[in-house]
Amino acid sequence: MSIRPLCLTAAIALCLTACQMPGRAPSAYDQAKADLTASVADIQAHMKAGKYTSADLTQAALDQIKAKNGDLHAVITVNPDALKRAKESDDARKAGKDFGPLMGIPVLIKDNIETADIMPTTAGSMALAANITHRDAPVVANLRAGGAIILGKANLSEWANIRSTRSVSGWSGVGGLTANAVDHARTACGSSSGSGTGVAAGLAPLAVGTETDGSVTCPSSMNGLVGLKPTVGLVSRTYVVPISHSQDTPGPMGHSVADIAAMLTVMAGSDPADKATAEADAHKMDYVAGLAGASLKGVRIGVLRDQVGNDAKTTAIFEAALKQLTDQGAVLVDIKDSSVKGLGDAEMTVMMTELKADLNAYLASTPPAVKTRTLADVIAFNKANAVQEMPYFGQELFEQSEQTKGLDDPAYVSAAYLARNASAARIDGLLAANKVMVLVAPTYGPAWLSDLVYGDQYTGPSATQLPATSGYPHLTVPMGTVQGLPVGLSFIGSKWSEALLLKTGYAFEQGRKVGK
Repeated sequence: MSIRPLCLTAAIALCLTACQMPGRAPSAYDQAKADLTASVADIQAHMKAGKYTSADLTQAALDQIKAKNGDLHAVITVNPDALKRAKESDDARKAGKDFGPLMGIPVLIKDNIETADIMPTTAGSMALAANITHRDAPVVANLRAGGAIILGKANLSEWANIRSTRSVSGWSGVGGLTANAVDHARTACGSSSGSGTGVAAGLAPLAVGTETDGSVTCPSSMNGLVGLKPTVGLVSRTYVVPISHSQDTPGPMGHSVADIAAMLTVMAGSDPADKATAEADAHKMDYVAGLAGASLKGVRIGVLRDQVGNDAKTTAIFEAALKQLTDQGAVLVDIKDSSVKGLGDAEMTVMMTELKADLNAYLASTPPAVKTRTLADVIAFNKANAVQEMPYFGQELFEQSEQTKGLDDPAYVSAAYLARNASAARIDGLLAANKVMVLVAPTYGPAWLSDLVYGDQYTGPSATQLPATSGYPHLTVPMGTVQGLPVGLSFIGSKWSEALLLKTGYAFEQGRKVGK
């Protein structure tokens, strides 16, 4: 069984033929198409000036999906109501209403996040082909309240890349293999691969991904985007297909730090159904306004030297970024050791245990049409549909998770304590001991070649584990390219330090633009 004819071909046809906009001014449409890679501020300025409408912009995005998605596999399905919502936004603008910083802007949503539109939430698996819940995840509801147009669902590494140790990042049974926007033979990274490629390739101005460990920051880095993994709890996880309640969080992905600040301003907020968000409202703010006066002069920054890796080309780009930081007035402090003993094993124990508990709870909430009600059911489904679901790699992590003993298991309790508290204490300790405000390292190296035979092959640097296990925020900003392939610079801080990271990253980004 394949849902692609329903979710991709039919849905795109519905939006691109039945919902065409007659009488559209070619000049307005051309400007809208060009602005699919423009900043949120520029898009808003152009719509307010009447250069084009939200309907023009949304139509341009749908057309780009139709033209490019056959090669990219970045989008699983488009929203059949996208143009209708865009027209409603245009009518509201004409009436003088302002719904917020994202008003009228199309946004792709990773396909493990529910929307109330007539689109299934599949997590890339045919086991969830019937998962049309008619409910908005709170993060999606916040985006709508902030004026965003839900454009469609982005492809992802199936089940957010937690099924197998030999997985191919960006591949799902529903959506196929997502290509890197810069080099189609290379990985888009996972698991928010379609979100990253979709924005970088100009299919949408913005996208939402999710991260457990690296799944927003890696595809952002390897597609040349800005991406933020917020503090766990700042953005609601309700109605998001889970891996780990300790580490999961949605995060914004876009072309600039200001775009990410605008998205986070809309996305953040507490959710009574999500216990981790209890403190969120106290830390929610206008993150765009917080960028004012951004400067690196006198800012002390810790350099995680043990996270740089051995790739000479990536190291050269990183050293150039460090020089830029010092040229802009930052004070750099080298940190030789950021390791936490036993962290890798503890993180795996946490993810395997929480995956079973959290996924079982989520599946129990899905519509009756979804027949896979537990992780065990999904494992059985994959075996029964192995040709479609497991042509390249298996499900040994699913099987390992199924054998775990629950959230009361002493082994899990011990691992959860170590993973969260030791890594949080390590970040806080490094910041305090070195009297620095943020930590930096290469996010990842350049994208590796996608390999359906042997799976992901990557031995370069990765800055994701400490902020992932601690639940602390992690921002990646483009710092250069290795032979044309993007590489990101990570900014890592303490809990609830999003405003600081964005301001620091923004100053760095602006410095790159003027060559300082």
